[in-house]
Amino acid sequence: MTTVDDLDARLLRLLSEHPRVGVLDLARRLGVARGTVQARLDKLVGRGVVRGFGPDVDPGALGFTVTAFVTLEIRQSRGHDPAAVHLARIPEVLEAYTITGSADLLCRIVARSNADLQRVIDEVVAYDGVVRAATIIALAEQIPYRTLPLVEEAARRGDPPPGPRSA
Repeated sequence: MTTVDDLDARLLRLLSEHPRVGVLDLARRLGVARGTVQARLDKLVGRGVVRGFGPDVDPGALGFTVTAFVTLEIRQSRGHDPAAVHLARIPEVLEAYTITGSADLLCRIVARSNADLQRVIDEVVAYDGVVRAATIIALAEQIPYRTLPLVEEAARRGDPPPGPRSA
């Protein structure tokens, strides 16, 4: 496993700032050959560093102005996968993670209003594998989801990410 270098970081910054820019324009702005940019992009995608090129959609602009975080305790005998399948069927569930601590899953959900949030939570807990749910409503987004600072830090440090160590 390798990390990103300065060119990768500059390429990812440009894509972040100008998501609709083409490979030829990226090459021009970076001062490298088009083939170099395409090869770098292919490698970043292949390594899973770049997971997609889709639009960054704001749920609030679609009318989903309430964001909440829900922790779920689930029946351990059923495991996490059936609960995740249930959650994936609910469009308002944007993310779900298996977590440590007193809860088993953490979900980020959206709703059109507080009343609509109740409907979404009711859908979440409708799965009989959910034992308990706790909800925290977000009041304001202070730092939006971001990864560019990580890219720049990885390029600055230049060391590979930690991985399994051989004995």
